[in-house]
Formats: sequence, structure tokens, C-alpha cells
Amino acid sequence: PCKSRTGRARHATMIRYYLANREYAMFDLSNKAIVEKMWHALSDMDWDAMKTCMHPQIHYRDVPSDDPGAIGPDNCVKRLQIAFRHLSQQTQVTHHIAADGDVVFLDHTETWTFTSGETASHTFASMHEIKDGLVYRWSDYWDMQKFVGQFPPWFLEEMMKSTAEDFSD
Repeated sequence: PCKSRTGRARHATMIRYYLANREYAMFDLSNKAIVEKMWHALSDMDWDAMKTCMHPQIHYRDVPSDDPGAIGPDNCVKRLQIAFRHLSQQTQVTHHIAADGDVVFLDHTETWTFTSGETASHTFASMHEIKDGLVYRWSDYWDMQKFVGQFPPWFLEEMMKSTAEDFSD
């Protein structure tokens, strides 16, 4: 309990701030939760669960790559599966997750284990824009040379077989 007038006033100001921003804070938490759910589904390669986190007009792209990305949950999953069908496992370590209104940033490290046993690890910064409670825009930022430089040659050959037409309507 605050005994001084100054202490009581400061305490009252903190309570008013909390009450005024409570809805905003809960909004941030629910936005973080949908992003975390999507990333857990990705790690589990649970494509149906992943699509439930995506807005019907989601746009997903790997910023350092030349392709235009994918629009819509089905195309996003098709794009991901081009690489993931060659993985036996994908694990993630979250370093930071931060939300500000409709935007959620995720700083994480992914480790890919290829079906042939090789591994590649890299840190990503991912930006997610939330609309109607679902991921509407998803942009991954990463160092292409550092990550791709760890890929086995056979995997690079497989990736070269794919084009943006493989994941667009």
C-alpha cells in the first residue's frame, strides 16, 4: 500500500495506464500466440494446422530471394514444401518475440536436418502482420549466402528445379 500522496498518485496513474492499455496488451498477446502456433506447426510440418493460422490473402516471402513469394495459404504451403519435403526435421529456437499492435517480430534460429543427414542452421528475423486474427503478411529476412552455403549440393540441385509457378495460381 502507498502511504504518501505522491506514492498513491503514482500508483493510481499506473493503474489507469494498465486499464487503458489492457486491451492493447491482450491484443499483442493474441497476435504473438497465432504467430507461435504457426511456427510450431511449421516445425511439426503440420501443414493443415499451419494453414489455420494464415489469412486467406496471406503473402509470404523470403526477402533475400528473387521469387515473388506466395499468396494464399495453399500456395504458401506449396512453397514451403518444395524445401521441406527434403527435410527429416526442422527445429527452431526462439530468441525474441515482440508485438506492437498488428505486427509481430520473431528472432529465431532454424536447424534443418536433411533426409540425407546433413544439417544447416541459421538465424532469421521474421515479420508478421496480423489481420482479422490471422497472419496476413509474413516476411523472412536472412543471409542467403550463409544459409545456402550450408546446403548439400543435391539439395541445391533440387531447389533449382522449382520456379514461382510451382506455388502460384
